[in-house]
Amino acid sequence: MHISGRFAPSPTGPLHAGSVVAALGSYVHAKRAGGTWRVRIEDVDRTREIPGAASQQLEQLGVLGFHADGDIVRQSDRGHLYQDALNALIAQDRAFECHCSRTDLIAQGGIHRHCVAGQRRPDPAWRLRVPAQCTIQFEDVLRGSQSQRVDECVGDFVLKRSDGHWAYQLAVVIDDAAQQITEVVRGADLLDSTARQRLLQQYLSLPTPTYLHLPLLLDDEGKKYSKSLNSEAITAVNATRHLQQAWQILGQEAVPDDAQLPVEIWLQRAIDRFEVHRIPTDSVQA
Repeated sequence: MHISGRFAPSPTGPLHAGSVVAALGSYVHAKRAGGTWRVRIEDVDRTREIPGAASQQLEQLGVLGFHADGDIVRQSDRGHLYQDALNALIAQDRAFECHCSRTDLIAQGGIHRHCVAGQRRPDPAWRLRVPAQCTIQFEDVLRGSQSQRVDECVGDFVLKRSDGHWAYQLAVVIDDAAQQITEVVRGADLLDSTARQRLLQQYLSLPTPTYLHLPLLLDDEGKKYSKSLNSEAITAVNATRHLQQAWQILGQEAVPDDAQLPVEIWLQRAIDRFEVHRIPTDSVQA
């Protein structure tokens, strides 16, 4: 089977150190297996997008030596595919119009199990109808067997928001299938999303990729690291050092003479030396 991985940043600012960890992990995992590596700009939430950020991220990836196989995909161009999927779920009676606001759901801990809206809204959301006792199990390449009671943990989750934007959970499932992604290597902050995505894959009869969730890089307060890699911009001079730092976070054996190598040579040596069992499961302090 041909292996295809991907890196899918949101254009909310420059790449930060945690982004480079995810890019490097997904890249070497796919390339080690002789596969392809794709890039998708996840700009489905236009309210969070910073103008010019996507172009900046792609430029940074190039400086780091990461070059996508195939065209760059942008979620903002793919609304018709998401609508087709929503229509299919509506036809199956698995999706429903919802007028509940976050305030309405406070008494239920924010989890939707039945509509409690006080009044109809002109801009309802669309949710997936999650059945009772809905347990989704899957294997994470690094973390082993995982299980989530979707009805209890997240409830009937949003597919299309009341502001008209498509929800991440639906968009990512459709895009992974359309791009023929066979493995999803990403940060552990998205581990909780996997059960929802697996459920959608089942309902839409889509193939299921393998999943590997990388350790998170945490800031001084123990929160997910989200600062830009720079004050110092990524340049051809310091790119190998940024890769080296991400490689260390992935727990890998050092690449000889890594600080002196051009990024293309460094990456090839990293691919040859990559061992998935070395990746830590615990978060790492920046």
